[in-house]
Amino acid sequence: MALLADYAITPDVFDVMSYPSEDACEARLDLIREPMLTEGVVRDLRNGEWCSSFENRSRTWHRRGRELIRKLATQGRLIRFPSGLPAPPAGDREWCAEALDSHASRAFTGGIIVTETVKIAYAREPLVARIDRLGSARWWASRSSSVGLSRTLADHTRHLDPVFRCSNSLMFIDPHLDPMQGRYREFGRLVETVGRRQPPPTIEIHRVCYHGSGPERQFPMTEEHDYFERRFRDGMSANLRAAGLHAEVFIWDDFHDRYLISNLVGVSLPNGFDTTRNPDSITRWTRLGRCDRDDVQREFDPASGRHTLRARFTIP
Repeated sequence: MALLADYAITPDVFDVMSYPSEDACEARLDLIREPMLTEGVVRDLRNGEWCSSFENRSRTWHRRGRELIRKLATQGRLIRFPSGLPAPPAGDREWCAEALDSHASRAFTGGIIVTETVKIAYAREPLVARIDRLGSARWWASRSSSVGLSRTLADHTRHLDPVFRCSNSLMFIDPHLDPMQGRYREFGRLVETVGRRQPPPTIEIHRVCYHGSGPERQFPMTEEHDYFERRFRDGMSANLRAAGLHAEVFIWDDFHDRYLISNLVGVSLPNGFDTTRNPDSITRWTRLGRCDRDDVQREFDPASGRHTLRARFTIP
């Protein structure tokens, strides 16, 4: 299961004439609509030519299909993918061939959705699934809202790679995140894997203004106002520079839960972003619904007033 799955969809899926009736087309599009808009992204093959193919007015595009494509674009869920095959696709089966070629460059975390006509040409290809038989595709049936993983940098990186590659904004929310502490020392390396992208994504980091808990709680900013600023600069500025990134850090009065929030997906992380070298230390991450993701994002907007902001700075 992927926290954020990527798919390819051949144009015929959106064409009313590919189905017995307009109602049948609408029913199939409704089947994929919510997964695409909450847990997935769609490859805009050949550097956007896939999306441009819907300008062809000789085909009967269903209104719900056009609406889905608009929403995918508005939400940043259409991800341009470079051309693979030498010639532009002349039809739906060629678009499927282009999608399979893109899989060779970067493996899908989801799969390729087609209609019966295209599937006939790829009958033995398990990555290609008919929209009316998606439940029989292993990659579709294995979708889940949670994933188990070890608390290692390697597993964190593997599961977050699709989120990092595709998101325009990233919020790391962990009350105890401190890149100078041993258990968070690999956090800078994790953020560095976001990589050099143009334009770079906006990155926010959120933590509380104290160390410890209960009677052991300490407030180092009382004596050193820039205490956390120095620790974040010393702990991860080099990683951010190496990746061509900046991060804005927010220090709050108090909060408890831990999340990763992007414009594409929200994830609840019970143990936050700390890591260990022990591969047997297992945790479970859960993907949030859209409403919960948006609520968490609003919670950590300084304008919301739900927490008191103690400090705010940018690194490096």
